[in-house]
Amino acid sequence: MFLKTSNAVITVVAGVGVAVAVYWILNKIAELLPGRWEDRIKPYLYILPAYAAITLYLIYPSILTFKYSFQDSTSTEWVGFDNFTKLLSSHEFQQTLINTLLWMIIVPIFTVAIGLAVAVLSDRLGPRGENVSKTLIFMPMAISMVGAATVWRFLYAYRPEGQEQIGLQNALVVLLGGKPVPWLQQDQFHLNSLLLMVMLLWAQIGFAMVLLSAAIKGVPVDTLEAARIDGAAERQIFFRVVVPQIKGTIITVFVTTLITVMKIFDIVYVMTNGNFNTNILGVEFYNQLFTNFNNGAAAAIVVMLMVAMIPIMIYQVRNFKAEEAA
Repeated sequence: MFLKTSNAVITVVAGVGVAVAVYWILNKIAELLPGRWEDRIKPYLYILPAYAAITLYLIYPSILTFKYSFQDSTSTEWVGFDNFTKLLSSHEFQQTLINTLLWMIIVPIFTVAIGLAVAVLSDRLGPRGENVSKTLIFMPMAISMVGAATVWRFLYAYRPEGQEQIGLQNALVVLLGGKPVPWLQQDQFHLNSLLLMVMLLWAQIGFAMVLLSAAIKGVPVDTLEAARIDGAAERQIFFRVVVPQIKGTIITVFVTTLITVMKIFDIVYVMTNGNFNTNILGVEFYNQLFTNFNNGAAAAIVVMLMVAMIPIMIYQVRNFKAEEAA
């Protein structure tokens, strides 16, 4: 325990020390420049480490991934678009795309809707009730997805009829006189995928609630009072006065959740490993790279995700700029 603590302290101190040393050296370099060149160059020197880190850990790997997507499984020969055509023509991968699309549509919409409802209702409980409810709802954010998925496996656990059910849902079903249901093995109407989405909703609603609650509290009271004087009902005030004024926060929560969904991996991997028609792109990438050892197919999946992410990021940047201009 002492060794781990000392290593952690040394790591933190060394990291801070290196950062201070780098910026001290950059500042000294700027001071050596003549005249007004110091003021012109110094800001660029200060952001140089950040740009270097982005280049090293983001841009360079992205370029390599794009390159590998046009090569074979061992990244030794060029195969053109073969990786993309083989994936897109595969029935299993098409189902993976459909599952991922369902996640992208359902989870962000319900996260925003439920998070907004919880934010409004918790704000009406009074200071004490609000703090308690928000703490309980936000608590799942502190749990890792792997840990949460392990816990939820017991919720959906299934044993054949006649055996003792350790899963909460099947225990209730048997208690009410029904037969145990293999929840995660049933892909009819994507039921098992929907049950996995419920877990992510459980983990993400606290995040949405905190942001949306802060936005609602920031709505000017004058506009609310003016609407009440004009005879507007509370429902009209919420949808026609409050929601338009927190539109930017709603979009931010939606886009952030959408990005989280597009790169989700651990929930599905721990719960089903993509079996029973629950596969998504994150798990498929992992299986292609570490199970099939197919570098080309794995890189092609990442390129597809990056291409799909670009319009979302562009929209989010434009939304931020529009809010700043307003």
